[in-house]
Amino acid sequence: MYLVCGEALFDVFIQSDDGRGNELAFKAIAGGSPFNVALGLRRMGADSALFTGISSDSLGQRLRQVLRDEGVSDAYLIASDAPTTLAMVGLDAAGSPQYSFRGKGCADRQLLTEHLPTLDAQVRGLHVGSFSLVVEPVASTLLQLVQREHRQRLISLDPNVRLGPAPDIAHWRERVETFAGYAHLIKVSEEDLQLLYPERDPQQVAASWLNQRCQLVFLTHGSKGASVHCRHGHWSAPAVEVHTRDTVGAGDTFQAALLSYLARHALDTPEALETLSREQINDMLRLAIESAALTCSRVGPDLPYLHELERQSAR
Repeated sequence: MYLVCGEALFDVFIQSDDGRGNELAFKAIAGGSPFNVALGLRRMGADSALFTGISSDSLGQRLRQVLRDEGVSDAYLIASDAPTTLAMVGLDAAGSPQYSFRGKGCADRQLLTEHLPTLDAQVRGLHVGSFSLVVEPVASTLLQLVQREHRQRLISLDPNVRLGPAPDIAHWRERVETFAGYAHLIKVSEEDLQLLYPERDPQQVAASWLNQRCQLVFLTHGSKGASVHCRHGHWSAPAVEVHTRDTVGAGDTFQAALLSYLARHALDTPEALETLSREQINDMLRLAIESAALTCSRVGPDLPYLHELERQSAR
């Protein structure tokens, strides 16, 4: 089982404007990067749980119901009287999301060190990412968890930079580097690295994170595919051509596909990661690209199921 750590919220999309001038129609979809990864892992055949604060309000109850319906364990949810975070989402001409967050003081930020769980052998890996890396108190809580567990469990990281909740890019840079120091696998977008290190080549940054602990760094390039850095070298794979509806959830799908591959092949430990062949890593890369493409062909963060991926690979 992977314990996915971080925010759970609702993405709120403005619907087409066909009403009166003083009205707006909205569509709210359960989301948040860690929430999506936890769901994606289950859909792709891996057990998962979510460690986050969940509000007792109606939106929080709906988030709990989605997790139950998808088979994500609720054993690590922390009940809170604080409200549920909302992310207002607009799409640009390319279908890329632009976010505005309503989250200060909300439930998913209120994880404290006293909430840190005791983990048993069932939890084989931890995944952390997005703005839960930088907003307090959840950021310090997750850092303490990763520091406590990195020697015995697989740690994966996706920075997934969102400046709305925390606009200080220097703070983001410091926190990402700190978490990266404990990670065994890192997935990052070229867009994130351009924000974090505007004067540096993204490939050089990705390569710099490889060390004795970190065995794999995947770098996504949007419509140009993705690449990987590992002890076998560096190579790229092209994107799968699809009719893109939007790119919401594509990065989370890529992440879930990587981790689900490891779980399904019993490779979800730090020791097993060191044994991966070039062919296995390339299989992970291709699976992640194909999975993300399926999500891009849909509206919103509608992550694919394993049977859909298997059917696509059989074509």
